[in-house]
Amino acid sequence: MRVLIVEDEPFLAEAVRDGLRLEAIAADIAGDGNTALEMLSVNTYDIAVLDRDIPGPSGDEIAGRIIASGSGLPILMLTAADRLDDKVSGFEIGADDYLTKPFALQELVLRLRALDRRRAHSRPPVREIAGLRLDPFRREVYRDGRYVALTRKQFAVLDVLVAAEGGVISAEELLERAWDANADPFTNAVRITVSALRKRLGEPWIIATVPGVGYRIDPGTDQGSGDQAGGDQTGGGQADGDQADGDQAGGGQADGDQAGGGQADGSRG
Repeated sequence: MRVLIVEDEPFLAEAVRDGLRLEAIAADIAGDGNTALEMLSVNTYDIAVLDRDIPGPSGDEIAGRIIASGSGLPILMLTAADRLDDKVSGFEIGADDYLTKPFALQELVLRLRALDRRRAHSRPPVREIAGLRLDPFRREVYRDGRYVALTRKQFAVLDVLVAAEGGVISAEELLERAWDANADPFTNAVRITVSALRKRLGEPWIIATVPGVGYRIDPGTDQGSGDQAGGDQTGGGQADGDQADGDQAGGGQADGDQAGGGQADGSRG
């Protein structure tokens, strides 16, 4: 999941962004309305979190433009206004949810996941393909009934690949959807994360490399006993590197390979 946080209080915005990253939710920050509109026009987001009172076009104006675009992007209003009429006006504009300040980060996380589930109502909450069972809510992955412990970033990458149902996802798209705006487009993080993910899932390799294009889930792929990480040159400047994990995508987002960190909210170990 990738979220745009539109908030003009930098300390609050950064605290929310960092907290969401710990929950495997990529988040970008826009400190004013004009920046928010620019980022919405360039990037693809799953949810917009809008503070109503921001410089430039207000949160209400941004919400109106999102609704008018017909994108279906869910909107969560974030504001200090706690009066009922404020909430009513926000919902009338088109907001899908409303959260007043101050708030607990865990409540925001739960509301974001609920909105994401509603947005993806056409797909089952638990997705299964080629012996893989991925539960986005519980952050759990099983292969042929065997639990697979993944880092937060590995889970995010696998979530994107499984959702594609065998379709090819480019390295650039993985970087955009599993990382955030601070990710270096020339990093080898995607290649390394996919390589580590293959090893976690075990043989036979289930993530196939489509040379020059990207990656896909393919139960029939036979990539041999050696990992194909060194040959995963799928674009996006994926040069060879010797990093321990693929979570070094810029912005200091080291995952630390917390193998159990993605399965439940309290398991960040």
